[in-house]
Amino acid sequence: MLIAAYKDGAWGDAEILPYGPLHFDPSMTTLHYGQSIFEGIKAFRMKDGSAAIFRPYENLKRFNKSAHRMAMPDVPEFHFIEGMKQLLALEDKWIPNAEEHSMYIRPFMFGTDEVIGVAPSSTYYFMIILSPVGPYFSKPLKIYVEEQFVRAAPGGVGYAKTAGNYAASLYPAKLAREKGFDQILWMDAKEHKYVEECGAMNVFFVLDGKLITPSLNAGTILDGITRKSVIDLAKSLGKTVEERDILIDELVEGHKKGTLTEAFGAGTAVTVSKIEVLQYKDVRISLDVSKMSMADELKQKMAAIKDGSAVDAFGWMVKTNA
Repeated sequence: MLIAAYKDGAWGDAEILPYGPLHFDPSMTTLHYGQSIFEGIKAFRMKDGSAAIFRPYENLKRFNKSAHRMAMPDVPEFHFIEGMKQLLALEDKWIPNAEEHSMYIRPFMFGTDEVIGVAPSSTYYFMIILSPVGPYFSKPLKIYVEEQFVRAAPGGVGYAKTAGNYAASLYPAKLAREKGFDQILWMDAKEHKYVEECGAMNVFFVLDGKLITPSLNAGTILDGITRKSVIDLAKSLGKTVEERDILIDELVEGHKKGTLTEAFGAGTAVTVSKIEVLQYKDVRISLDVSKMSMADELKQKMAAIKDGSAVDAFGWMVKTNA
C-alpha cells in the first residue's frame, strides 16, 4: 500500500509499505464528520504482457474536484499517478490476465486531526490499496426505481466521490435487494420524475435509436470516467448521443411503443452491465438483453482497447512502466 501524510500545509513524501492495519485516535475527525473521498480505477494485463491503467488522469481530476468540495487539499499528480505506477510495478504479478479481470486500484484520502469539533481537518492521509478483481455482476440487472429516498440534491455533494454519499445509499439499497432487485435507479430530489444514476454506475438508454444518458448539469450525478468513455466511444462509432434530462415517463412510454430497446449501466466496477428489468411503481419494464447490440458493441470495443487488442486511438491507457 502507498501512504502520504499532509500537515503544516504541505504533503510529505509518499511511502510504499506492506499492506496492514492503521492505528488512529478515537477522536480522528473523519470517523465523526465524514471528511473522506476515494476513487476507483483499474489496471489491465495487455496482450503483449505489459500492464496499463485505464484513464488515471481523469480520476485524478475528479479526485481533486471531490477534495475541493469537501474542503480538503489537492493531491499532487506525482503522488497519485507516479505513486500508483510504482505500487503496481511492485505488485505486477498480481495483475490478472483472465477475461473481464483486472487489478482494482483504490486511492483515498481522509482527515486525521484528533479533535471533536466540526471543522475541516488540518492533517490528512492519502493512500492507495490494490486488489485483483473479476466481474462485479455475473448477470443482467434488475433495477428498482426509487421514489422515496434521494441520493443527492442541487447544491449538495452528489458530484463528489465522498464516503457519505455511499453511506446514505445503503439502507434504500438494502430495501431494494429485499424486494429482489440488484440496484436502485435514483430520481431527482425535487420532483422525483427525472432519472439520475444507479448505486454503482451511471445509466444509459437506447431510445428511438439514440443513446441517451442523464445530464450532469445539476451537479447531482457522478461524472463517471466509464460514462465519458462510453460517450466518446459511441460518438466515434457514429452513434447519436444525447446528454439531457430524462423523464421516467419517457422510458415507460418508450417501452410501450417498443422504442426503448436497451438499458445499461457504466462504471469502473461494472464496466458495461445490461439492465433487463426496471420496476417503476406498478410498471415493470422488461427488456431483451439478447438484442442489446449497442451495449455489446461498446463493451467489446472498450475491452479491446483495455487489453491492447485494438488501437487506443483515444490515448486512454497509461502503461505502468512508462
